[in-house]
Amino acid sequence: MPFSQLSVADAADRLAALLDSAMDAIISIDERGRIVLYNRAAEQTFGWPLEAVLEQPLEMLIPERFRGRHQGHVRHFAATGVTSRRKGEGTVLYGLRADGSEFPMDASISQIDTQHGKVFSVILRDVTERVKARQDLARFATEASAIREQEKSRVARELHDELAQSLTALKMDTIWARDHLARDPAGVAAKLSGMLEMLDGTVAATRRIAADLRPLVLDDLGLAPAIEWLVHNFSQRHGIACELEMDESLQLREPYATAVFRIVQESLANVAKHAHAHEAWVAVDLQRHEIVLRVRDDGQGFVIGAARLPQSLGLIGLRERAQLLGGTVTLQSAPGQGTVVEARIPAPSADMDAA
Repeated sequence: MPFSQLSVADAADRLAALLDSAMDAIISIDERGRIVLYNRAAEQTFGWPLEAVLEQPLEMLIPERFRGRHQGHVRHFAATGVTSRRKGEGTVLYGLRADGSEFPMDASISQIDTQHGKVFSVILRDVTERVKARQDLARFATEASAIREQEKSRVARELHDELAQSLTALKMDTIWARDHLARDPAGVAAKLSGMLEMLDGTVAATRRIAADLRPLVLDDLGLAPAIEWLVHNFSQRHGIACELEMDESLQLREPYATAVFRIVQESLANVAKHAHAHEAWVAVDLQRHEIVLRVRDDGQGFVIGAARLPQSLGLIGLRERAQLLGGTVTLQSAPGQGTVVEARIPAPSADMDAA
């Protein structure tokens, strides 16, 4: 039947069905502020059935602290004669569910004149996940900024404590050698020997600081040799045996290679600082379109829910690197049972095809 030939009742039924099939909650109130329309999505959003809200004041769906503001808004909106406008632009509106919980929502409001007076309609959507994502992003950005500042402080401290002091000592020794060259050649020769040893230490410190900032082996030889160098260097510096399980042919494009390298590097640094371990294990692999890496130790472990744990173990940095590539980091530990850090990062399709 053509729509033009529908009866008023049929048209009303079709309109009601359309409103009930809408994904967004739709609520209409009359000039008294009483609810006259309330679709199925609104039932799901607020938790109240239709029969419980019809002819009830809209305020029952609004947290008490916002009710006065809402009434003033509706009065002003009715007086302006504007047919529709968006509510809460730049702000977050909140609804009240039947169980007493509150939730953020995005809403638009419109008004029409009928023979029975004005009717105000609100179309709204629960934006809890969107608001939570924004809050997580803001917290993540704050934490990431703090990590970068900590890293800058660490590099500045190492430059001052190792390079600057060594260079200052070398300058003083050079002045002494210049002043005593004619009358104490043997002393100058001994001084030069000590200076050469100090230069060797300074060169080594410079290379170590540079490698911490950006390992050249990663650029020159690729990911697998860089991880092997990292594991070997970790064992040498800290006296902790470390086994590596990794396909030597595994290659990843940037920024994935750097992210994997840094996660392994920071995880091993945590082992050295906190675990009191005798042995560690590192595994890197491609599994089901994911880069999977695990760093495990046999150290003292800890309670997962301990206060300030993410900050003390540097987990924020690990999660930052993984999350920037859409990945996750999980942690398993218990007192006396060691620790396992596992990162899973979606692999680029080209690397999966190559593997």
